Amino acid sequence: MALSFFRKDSKDATPGAHSAEMEAFLKGYSIEVMPRTAEKVEDFRAILPKGTRVYIAHIEGTPIEEMVATAKRIGAEGFDVMPHFPARIIADKAVLTDWIARYKDVGVSQALLLAGGVAQPVGDFATSMQLLETGAFTGFDRLHVAGHPEGNKDIDPDGSDKMVMEAARWKSAFAERTDAKMAMATQFCFEAAPVIAWVDRLAAEGVKLPVHIGIAGPAKLQTLIKFAIACGVGPSLRVLQKRAMDVTKLLLPYEPTEVLAELAAHKAKTPGFGIEQVHFFPLGGIKTNAQWATDNGGASGVPANA
Repeated sequence: MALSFFRKDSKDATPGAHSAEMEAFLKGYSIEVMPRTAEKVEDFRAILPKGTRVYIAHIEGTPIEEMVATAKRIGAEGFDVMPHFPARIIADKAVLTDWIARYKDVGVSQALLLAGGVAQPVGDFATSMQLLETGAFTGFDRLHVAGHPEGNKDIDPDGSDKMVMEAARWKSAFAERTDAKMAMATQFCFEAAPVIAWVDRLAAEGVKLPVHIGIAGPAKLQTLIKFAIACGVGPSLRVLQKRAMDVTKLLLPYEPTEVLAELAAHKAKTPGFGIEQVHFFPLGGIKTNAQWATDNGGASGVPANA
């Protein structure tokens, strides 16, 4: 089913006009920032529920000092901080150990491990699995890894998901044989049906990692298409392309209302469904995303098991 897009004055967009299913689904959502975007937020306590997990994206070229300073500041405001560790921009275990020590010094105990968006590794690491195998994250409370509901052509150039699925099974097995509390945070996508099918397939393949589903927050359509193409979003990109062809909708902002409503309804009907939480990519701005989440049921804070 295609997504719905609402004007701000529609009854569906009225603050508070959300279902109990949506509120339950958005409870404990996480959100992503970069150091330069975090600087624009005077106080995260004014826009996010208490205890929200805030991922800090580490883009190639960002000094580790900026990453750690951002983590320290957001953590001091009362939020769980989860910085990215992109394998392909970490030269060796010495650098990895240094980064971890710096983060621990400011109270960080969570991390998202991923390959990273650069084509060629700068050093010894190319995958999140190699980072996990170092044993360097001993003492961290949570280790999240990346998930790809629509596959990843960098990993599976043939268009299949053979290697992606093999990696998912490896990560799930790692979580089972260690005491690591893990989850799979995914790339963002725009349709519910493929996500549901993928999560069900993970279960069928024996992957037991809970899924934190990536969702693009409210944004201009042009902005969203640009990021979706750059990030390798798969077939669900057609939803945006179809909307771009409709001149009556071209200038209206995208909101993820329907994809989330469909996933929330499925979760309510199928409690064992593998999506545990929602993770927002605030491509239209973190304040805009946070306000949208509040207006649509996400103001109730972090669940007890987060």
